[in-house]
Amino acid sequence: METTEILKKVRKIEIKTRGLSRDLFSGQYNSAFKGRGMAFSEVREYRYGDDIRSIDWNVTARLNLPYVKVFDEERELTVMLLIDVSASHDFGAKGRMKEEVIAEMAGVLAFSAISNNDKVGVVFFTDRLELFIPPKKGTAHILRIIRELIDFRPSGKGTDIALALKYLRNVIKKKSVAFLLSDFFDQGFADALSIVGKKHDLVCLRVFDQREMEIPPSGIIKLRDAETGQSRWVDTSDPDIGRALAGWNARHDAYLKEAFARARVDSAIIPTHRDYVPPLLQLFRRRARF
Repeated sequence: METTEILKKVRKIEIKTRGLSRDLFSGQYNSAFKGRGMAFSEVREYRYGDDIRSIDWNVTARLNLPYVKVFDEERELTVMLLIDVSASHDFGAKGRMKEEVIAEMAGVLAFSAISNNDKVGVVFFTDRLELFIPPKKGTAHILRIIRELIDFRPSGKGTDIALALKYLRNVIKKKSVAFLLSDFFDQGFADALSIVGKKHDLVCLRVFDQREMEIPPSGIIKLRDAETGQSRWVDTSDPDIGRALAGWNARHDAYLKEAFARARVDSAIIPTHRDYVPPLLQLFRRRARF
């Protein structure tokens, strides 16, 4: 892709996502994610009405007077974007391309974060670790992330979500808010999801195209798996084909629901043929109530 074309796309995404983050998501983001972490500030003498659970028994024993721990709300967060750049995202039969929707959502989340003085970092992954951009602040940093999203060419084609989650756990030591953006065409990551969900505030955003859930009867067509490269001829008018696809989707949906529930992570489903703003806002508002 030519440099001028890349810059035009970056500018287009910047204008749209910066406006959304300012007009719609800034307050919602602050309510949904701020104040969830508490940092130790100091100890002071116990006062009438203080919660006895906050008593620092070590200091109390040493000074022979009751002292309590005081905590302040953490004002600065580290936001990590774990972005699946596998080959299956280069698809958009019924709606927009999945990679386009992911790029815009990443831009909205990133601009919402920096408008609240948070740092943003990124992990690009396929069936291998593709790129790590350490957390930083600033508009220039966010524009670099968007530029990489538009022009990045991964070396892998498959998907290994567990690998990305394990990398996040190892590279980011402090608790972060982590958004996992993927179509989740993978399995075997439930344990990693639970482990990382205990350390980080993890949110899963699943992007899908409706044509991946159902194939219209169009006779015999050649289908190709973008991640494995395997091709086969399929009679889409055969009812058994439709039932087999529906069965696979039902089983995979059940696996994802169980994995998210067991890990106790928030999630949202983003169809490519609809606006991604309503489900994101619904997610933010749901979190803000708790």
